[in-house]
Amino acid sequence: MDTSRRVTVEPPTSSGGRRVRVDSEILGLAHGPADLLEFLRRAGLDPDSVRLDDPELFSWHGGGPDVWGAPGDA
Repeated sequence: MDTSRRVTVEPPTSSGGRRVRVDSEILGLAHGPADLLEFLRRAGLDPDSVRLDDPELFSWHGGGPDVWGAPGDA
């Protein structure tokens, strides 16, 4: 995998999605890990070799890889 790339996952929006960027390219609004992995696949990363808790690849804002859903959702 290309470790020079950086994935940024923004805080959940009011709809519960999280904006995902690789480097400066916005990939879309992920509503869960499956969406995120699909975006990474489309960006040329191998989703089978990605660890969502990898701090060298991911920069999580507003919660880590287990935080999905609109703010305030239980």
